[in-house]
Amino acid sequence: MEFGFAEQIGFRALTLLTFLPALGGLVMLLFMRGRPSAYKATALVTSLATFALSLYTLTVFRTDTAAYQLQENFVWIKSFGINYHVGVDGISLLLILLTTFLSVIAIIGSWNYVKDRELGFFVSLLVLETGMIGVFTAMDLFLFYVFWEIQLIPMYFIIGIWGGARRIYAAIKFFLYTFAGSVIMLVAILGIVWWYSNQSGVMTFDILILQQAGFPSNIQFWGFLAFFVAFAIKVPMFPVHTWLPDAHVEAPTAGSVILAGVLLKMGVYGMIRFCVGFFPEATIKAVPWVMVLSLIAIVYGAAVSLVQPDMKKLVAYSSVSHMGFVTAGLFAFNLQGIEGSILQMVNHGILTGALFQMVGFFYERTHTREIKDYGGMARPLPVAAAFFSLFVLGSLGLPGLNGFIGEFLILLGVFQYAVVAAVFASLGIILGAGYLLWMYQRTMFQELKNPKWLELKDLNVREIVTLVPLATMAFVIGIYPRPFLEMLHQPAQNIMTQVEPYLAQKESIFQLASSFLGGF
Repeated sequence: MEFGFAEQIGFRALTLLTFLPALGGLVMLLFMRGRPSAYKATALVTSLATFALSLYTLTVFRTDTAAYQLQENFVWIKSFGINYHVGVDGISLLLILLTTFLSVIAIIGSWNYVKDRELGFFVSLLVLETGMIGVFTAMDLFLFYVFWEIQLIPMYFIIGIWGGARRIYAAIKFFLYTFAGSVIMLVAILGIVWWYSNQSGVMTFDILILQQAGFPSNIQFWGFLAFFVAFAIKVPMFPVHTWLPDAHVEAPTAGSVILAGVLLKMGVYGMIRFCVGFFPEATIKAVPWVMVLSLIAIVYGAAVSLVQPDMKKLVAYSSVSHMGFVTAGLFAFNLQGIEGSILQMVNHGILTGALFQMVGFFYERTHTREIKDYGGMARPLPVAAAFFSLFVLGSLGLPGLNGFIGEFLILLGVFQYAVVAAVFASLGIILGAGYLLWMYQRTMFQELKNPKWLELKDLNVREIVTLVPLATMAFVIGIYPRPFLEMLHQPAQNIMTQVEPYLAQKESIFQLASSFLGGF
């Protein structure tokens, strides 16, 4: 198969970008057993090279089109119409940049804190990175499903081997929930491919072709329901969120950073790519239901965070609330809501990843995450307290930091959908300020609970190195979000084009309530 210049760049960049981390992990397994310094260095160099390659991809990416770029497409399994087809648009490229960025942070942050089976841990992180990037580059449903399952396995091991006291329970619960969603999605994939092959006489798993298929209403309903359930579990949305706090609390710090920073975003990415792309009519009909679930998640996650005694569990439940904002903005289906939703995924990855990193640093010094055991920590750890305050303020939406930009756009989009929905969502921001500031005040200030804390050492150079890039991005996006929004504008326009023929069918939550109560 011949490739044009752009396709050749796509082949070199996207394929290498996807498989470079796994290749680094393979080199470590084959040649570096028993040499911790060597495989740690290899893991870091591999992740840095992958991040650099993602930045290179950004330099050749055009923001003036919604088309998928840097594509490579060749036959893989001919008899079933399965191709190796990869490409990126502004949404997927932004999430790839987030993935490669946080992977570097996770590896540096784990440098001295994982002391058992270190080789397996760093190999698992690299394989996980390949799976995550593959999800965002895949343009063939079979290829997408392969990568979707690949990233599940290393995260299961990261939680189950290097996690806390209840790690086995948390790992199995994580696996069962997400795998159940994956099986439901697989059935839906086979169903829509079978339908399309009967209609066209051609079997294909190509996402771009299937997006043009025009599925009938009954196929759209069941297909949307299956895909949505799988992705809602991954987000996770209320009420299928219960695996998340356990997974976060028991996972090692790097696992929590990647889980919150990237894995949760795959659920919303799947909704954009498949629920909207394949089943726009069913998606629009589901808007009021999804909006209600999102609003419940916003307030419920924030309210539960208020009463958490464990810092890590508090941040975990806050993710339920923040991801509720993301799904609410997306399903408002206007440009402000969609762009804010996608940007907020990046913001949440940066800020929540940073908060989990901070909690990990505190735990390594005190061996407790119970808020009641802290107090007055700003005195022995002034640098840590300064960074912690920055990420807390960003998470509660302080203007000038990145959390504000995403939340503002989302609320603007939800306001256009229904004023009462925006008012209800704003309660999550108020409660968010409450639990975040209360956590900060109880841990960093008040009286010093334990005199031994006075002997604690502040952040070292390596730890500061992991936090400075996160703090920098919080300021950059918060002060000048234009480059990021430019990447998202054309894809957001494309989403609106896909659903535009059905927007007249979009119901408000008032109409949903009226029809629901009318049934009684």
